[in-house]
Amino acid sequence: MKVIDGMDADGSPRFAVVVSRFNHLVSVRLLEGATAELGRNGVSADDVHVAWVPGAFEIPQAARTLAETGRYAAIIALGAVIRGGTPHFDYVCQGVTDGVREVMRDTGVPVAFGVLTTDDVEQAIDRAGGEHGNKGREAAAVALEMTRLLPGLSLGPRAS
Repeated sequence: MKVIDGMDADGSPRFAVVVSRFNHLVSVRLLEGATAELGRNGVSADDVHVAWVPGAFEIPQAARTLAETGRYAAIIALGAVIRGGTPHFDYVCQGVTDGVREVMRDTGVPVAFGVLTTDDVEQAIDRAGGEHGNKGREAAAVALEMTRLLPGLSLGPRAS
């Protein structure tokens, strides 16, 4: 019998990272921040699976597919949507945000949101390892915290 439960045989959690190829310069920096944070917290590189998608709009579909496998303790969504001269920015941002929320609601698997929504490339780079830190690292920290928090929530509060 094979059991798939988001943990490796040794009991360590597995994480999936869904990362947008569009705005690759920014996305790759977010990915580097996320994987470094997971590594700093003892997650083996073998327990991190990365799925590249064409753009941010495709993140929710890949995240849902990964979540439904039951193989991952959490998913980290990474990418950058940079404002242009049309309303396209608003539609993509709304779609990826709503889609990720629906994945969490429908599957119960935490999806850490590391998708930047910025006015220009400079703002995105500042948030992908520049002067405003690395939001990929922060998203990985969120995923780690949620994998620790959720099991305790199902047990209810501890008596003091």
